[in-house]
Amino acid sequence: MAIDHWRSDRFFMDEALKEARKAFDADEVPVGAVVVCQERIIARAHNLTERLNDVTAHAEMQAITAAANHLGGKYLNQCALYVSLEPCPMCAGALHWAQLGKLFYAADDEKRGFTLVKPSLLHPKTIVNRGIAAEEAAQLLTTFFQHKRKK
Repeated sequence: MAIDHWRSDRFFMDEALKEARKAFDADEVPVGAVVVCQERIIARAHNLTERLNDVTAHAEMQAITAAANHLGGKYLNQCALYVSLEPCPMCAGALHWAQLGKLFYAADDEKRGFTLVKPSLLHPKTIVNRGIAAEEAAQLLTTFFQHKRKK
């Protein structure tokens, strides 16, 4: 049974990575997210900070809003968020208020991740899992910033 869960977790993280690639193609920092409820994706998002000229338009924030709209309520305690990069403190705070059930993130954010600031920033009942597809997510970010430095 654990293998089946790992396979579904990998599937959903791959979907988050697809969103991250959309951000990459749009010249946004390549972070993507999906919200899953009852084994179904109910929201997809990627960074839109450049397009919307909005520093709060992170993939997680976009996904939280879309999921809440889909569910017709503000709490995501029965949901899981799959995101390609460790959430920042702002996003972790929003996930706390949304009472997210599970958080899965691929790559650690060694400069701006919430665990550097305050690991307990999430809701106390949120289950956290990290590292699924971490190398792929990290490579996408590295490539993006290498291209930025060359410009």
